[in-house]
Amino acid sequence: MSIEIRNISKQFGEFRALRDVSLDIESGELVALLGPSGCGKTTLLRIIAGLETPDQGSIAVSGEDATTKHVRERQVGFVFQHYALFRHMTVFENVAFGLRVKPRGQRPPETQIQQKVHDLLKLVQLDWLADRFPAQLSGGQRQRIALARALAVEPKVLLLDEPFGALDAKVRKELRRWLRRLHDELHVTSIFVTHDQEEALEVADRVVVINQGQIEQVGTPQDVWEHPASPFVHGFLGDVNLIPGHGYVRPYDLDVQRYAPGSQGIVVQLDRAISVGPVARLELIPVEDAKPSDNAHRDPLIEAQISAQQFRDLGLKEGETLVVTPRKARLFEEEGAA
Repeated sequence: MSIEIRNISKQFGEFRALRDVSLDIESGELVALLGPSGCGKTTLLRIIAGLETPDQGSIAVSGEDATTKHVRERQVGFVFQHYALFRHMTVFENVAFGLRVKPRGQRPPETQIQQKVHDLLKLVQLDWLADRFPAQLSGGQRQRIALARALAVEPKVLLLDEPFGALDAKVRKELRRWLRRLHDELHVTSIFVTHDQEEALEVADRVVVINQGQIEQVGTPQDVWEHPASPFVHGFLGDVNLIPGHGYVRPYDLDVQRYAPGSQGIVVQLDRAISVGPVARLELIPVEDAKPSDNAHRDPLIEAQISAQQFRDLGLKEGETLVVTPRKARLFEEEGAA
């Protein structure tokens, strides 16, 4: 089911949450709305769901105007960050809830409800927990049950608002891989909100980067990473240095060597080194900024990443003078706007 978002704006008091947003989402696509807190991504998701009404603009679903349709008429499934399961109901009853509250004429027979719930619990690999209550489950299990419940009513669109935000890093990683595999099996048009760059780039077919109520860039994960459209996108998708005369440089795109007379590059002092696992992160201060100056408000720090092996081979010590050379940099028309 395709979704056409046209010229959507939304204001809450003096705060402009969305500014003339237009976006097309193809049927069966998994799209991430990515951006910092307060950028408007959750507001856009709620407008698509029918939980908020836009001040202007329209939403069409498969070519049919849905702007004024009630949330119950939109056939969307919604998964929130905090599960929203009924604590007094078993896992089975939670998943069956949406089917059992359908109007009598649309409600499936009990035998079909039983079969569908069992099938969904099997799909999310939790059929063995059917008789448990939410309090007896882990956070990751509860979120998979919440997803099964959203799928039970056969939504045409699945909306997920920071679905793994309340979980620890290891469980988040496991669940986003699982969500991608599940989507590949079901092909339900899905939109999920996240502020986690890695999550969006790993899971989505396309990433919509939002900043201050406006879309900065739309593209595949590879597109937005390799060809960022603005300083904001470049900086938000990963650590970046703004080096005068060179542009925007990612830490791993800096070549680091010990300084020698005649060295070509940016002369820096190694202020701090953090070597954990396979990567060493170096905090470097350009030599001309190493002493206090009238520019004290300016952060001159340059971050570089090298392999832990290279760090050991070079035998670098804090306080040493080094030279760094950008291997790859990105220039934008609005230099310094990030």
